[in-house]
Amino acid sequence: MRILFLGDIVGHPGKQMVETWMPKLFDHYQPDLVIANAENIAPNGRGITPRLAEALFDAQVDILTMGNHVWDQKESLSFIDIDRRVVRPANFPEGTPGHGYTLCKVGSVQVAIVNVLGRALMGSDYDDPFRAMDRILEEIGTKAKHIFVDVHAETTSEKYAMGNYLAGRVSAVVGTHTHVQTADDRILPGGTAYLTDAGMCGPYDSIIGFSKDLVLQRFLTQMPTRFEVAQGAGQLHGAVIDLNEQGRAQKIERISITPDRPFIM
Repeated sequence: MRILFLGDIVGHPGKQMVETWMPKLFDHYQPDLVIANAENIAPNGRGITPRLAEALFDAQVDILTMGNHVWDQKESLSFIDIDRRVVRPANFPEGTPGHGYTLCKVGSVQVAIVNVLGRALMGSDYDDPFRAMDRILEEIGTKAKHIFVDVHAETTSEKYAMGNYLAGRVSAVVGTHTHVQTADDRILPGGTAYLTDAGMCGPYDSIIGFSKDLVLQRFLTQMPTRFEVAQGAGQLHGAVIDLNEQGRAQKIERISITPDRPFIM
């Protein structure tokens, strides 16, 4: 089985990159399942709406994972509770709308997709993501051998700790949130694919997807600044992961498409 994962989709430029490149990525990689982190797809880079989710489904994305901005658009409250194709972080308190994991049938194979939030430097008191994963894996049980985990977290150390905690227990652990792709893709012991951060799909001439001037203004003045999604040429980051019949990772390959690094078929 081949899984294509796309890093955080930021605003309209990110959505446009996904819609433009998905046909070419399908032709080249022929994935069986496409997962994307969509917590930044709203025009202001915060949250998601039903209309934007449907646009990604129309673009052949199968499952959407989220993060700390999951509730930033009020329209998300209702549809995330209903649509199992949208997975919000599992380590929110009990009773939170939505689902922390979903089961997706790919041919005859059941695949579990899980989303958890890190706690280090994330500015909120989320439940323990490690114990949340223990609980979810117990719930999944024998229902799925192929298990993909999106760890939406700030620090490299917390994401790598999660990768090692889940090594041999899941198929893949891929980080999101920082919008900067790391170059540490590897197969952990037990056959778990790992990447600290998949990067982002969004504007290239930006600071993590937002206007450089506005981000610099905050750093230079320490004053509150409302960020805006940058415009211009886009980039697309993600990873392709190959799994065997037992759900063990055989290969992980990073994808990086930028104006400086065009995609060559």
